[in-house]
Amino acid sequence: MKAKKTLGTVLTSVGFVVGFAALTSAAPGYGSTIGTTGPHSTNKVIDTSSQNLKVKNTNNIGVDNSNRQSASSGRAESEHNTTAGGATTGAASNANSLSVSATVNNAASTAALVSAANSGGNNTTSSITNTGPKSENLVVNKVTSKVEVTNTNNLSVDNTNCQTATTGSAEVSGNTTGGSATSGPASNTNNTSVTYNVSN
Repeated sequence: MKAKKTLGTVLTSVGFVVGFAALTSAAPGYGSTIGTTGPHSTNKVIDTSSQNLKVKNTNNIGVDNSNRQSASSGRAESEHNTTAGGATTGAASNANSLSVSATVNNAASTAALVSAANSGGNNTTSSITNTGPKSENLVVNKVTSKVEVTNTNNLSVDNTNCQTATTGSAEVSGNTTGGSATSGPASNTNNTSVTYNVSN
């Protein structure tokens, strides 16, 4: 957070006939006072306060997941037997799971900035007292606040999943009495879950 604050106080008292100004306090941001001036005097207190507050939040969140899997089962053969048994290959499978959760909360910095803007320079109390007859008195308190909030959120997900599952061949051949040939199952499973929560 960057904060720039400029405070200024201008006090003038111009007395006519027997008018003189007594300046008892000139504290920028806390108030200024002109007191005990002569008749027909012109008395002015001008308090100015300016502040420039900035908050810049940049959040870069990236997920890059690359998954490559390969599964294969062997070959099963039953050949050249009088009575052949069964030929069965095993199962081939792949499984991939990705879960990502990220939370971005910029509200605290923004709230602090707004609070600073509301409190900065607002405690000024100026006064002109005990002036002479037919005097012209002017008190001006001017507070200028500029608040700038910039939130930049870059969220990305790159998920690459390559899976190959291959079961072997099952062969029964060249037998007097043949048995069964069974090829096992092949399967691929991929689960991806991404959750981003952004609060500005």
